Amino acid sequence: MRRDKCETPGGKIVDPYYVYEFSTWVGALPVTEEGKIIMVRQYRHALGETCLEIPGGCVDDTDTNVEYAIARELLEETGYSFTSFDYLGKISPNPSTNSNLLHMFLAKGGKKVGEQNLDENEEIEVVEMTLDELKQLLRENKIVQAMHVSCILYALEKLGELHY
Repeated sequence: MRRDKCETPGGKIVDPYYVYEFSTWVGALPVTEEGKIIMVRQYRHALGETCLEIPGGCVDDTDTNVEYAIARELLEETGYSFTSFDYLGKISPNPSTNSNLLHMFLAKGGKKVGEQNLDENEEIEVVEMTLDELKQLLRENKIVQAMHVSCILYALEKLGELHY
């Protein structure tokens, strides 16, 4: 967290103005060769709940770009490798307080190539489901991570599965 002195475009001074500094994030809706969706389930302490989410994480200093970062995160969290990544854009978790962005992807052609390679504090369950099951979870508001819902909706649009 940093403390800024903010001057708005209209000239108003806000002091102090606190900004949360986070790393850049990546997330993806992963689709296997068979057309299954890969999600992850993990405990989220701030909510005190176990949540169903898309895989993703932080862009590391050693990642050459955001596509490399999401490929690495998918392999680490799920054990799946993917043949293609469609970039879906970037969104802000909260532009009033957070300095970072989430880069969103649709990962396709997933194949299980190994076991999970989790960080010491991670406990992640891989969940495979159909596209229809994913859509039903959205209808029932069962995915609570707002940025992940955004990524899923952009991916469904890319797949021609979002109808207005």
